[in-house]
Amino acid sequence: MEQPPGFVAQGESGKVCRLQKSLYGLKQSPRAWFGRFSEVVQEFGMKKSNCDYSVFYQQSKAGLILLVVYVDDIVITGSNSAGITALKSFLQTHFQTKDLGMLKYFLGIEVTRCKKGIFLSQRKYILDLLTATGKLGAKPCSAPMITNMQLTADDGELFSDPAMYRRLVEKLNYLMVTRPDIAYPVSIVSQFMSSPRTTHWVALEQILCYLKGAPGRGILYRNHGHSRIECFPDADWAGSKIDRRSTTGIVFLLEVIWYHGKARSKM
Repeated sequence: MEQPPGFVAQGESGKVCRLQKSLYGLKQSPRAWFGRFSEVVQEFGMKKSNCDYSVFYQQSKAGLILLVVYVDDIVITGSNSAGITALKSFLQTHFQTKDLGMLKYFLGIEVTRCKKGIFLSQRKYILDLLTATGKLGAKPCSAPMITNMQLTADDGELFSDPAMYRRLVEKLNYLMVTRPDIAYPVSIVSQFMSSPRTTHWVALEQILCYLKGAPGRGILYRNHGHSRIECFPDADWAGSKIDRRSTTGIVFLLEVIWYHGKARSKM
């Protein structure tokens, strides 16, 4: 680390300091923090998921414990209540933590509990998005995209702010976590990130107007004990006018995953 102004050691100008530990703001700090956190959690007996390194789990006769960490925000859940309490106490002995109780908000996702189950939505996220794009006062529409709309790469004039187009598409991709109803139109506008046109921007605006009409929609995980996994796939046949690839849509229930995108092979 460079010596800070006003604290340069006498006769040591031009030299740097060798740090004894990580400091906030250094590029190595996030890695150092996550490494330390992983050591502590695994010391408790949790295992790191091979699919997602931010997910830790512990399976025992007493039940299941799941832990998700994003930077310094942590969510703990599972069927082992005693184990969860012990894990929280264990973390408090190693870190300065604050227990916020039942989960209500995490990474832009609102969690609401009701008699029917658990409801996930992103209403605040949508309203912030509409405010940032100047669409909060826009007239709502009933569909996120015009029926049978066929967008092409050279359709219309070049859009004046491609960076804004890309940022908006990225935010809509995250919104799909709780809004599978916009999966199809978002997958379409995502195809023109490198060189968006004015017609592509108009399609984006319609998605925003659709969200304006129902910002509080989301996903309800019902508490009826349903444990059967179901898959509903569908596809067209070489429907894309750009490269003649087929478009596939898939929904897995227990509402685990939804997907929409082009096939990799051409017809």
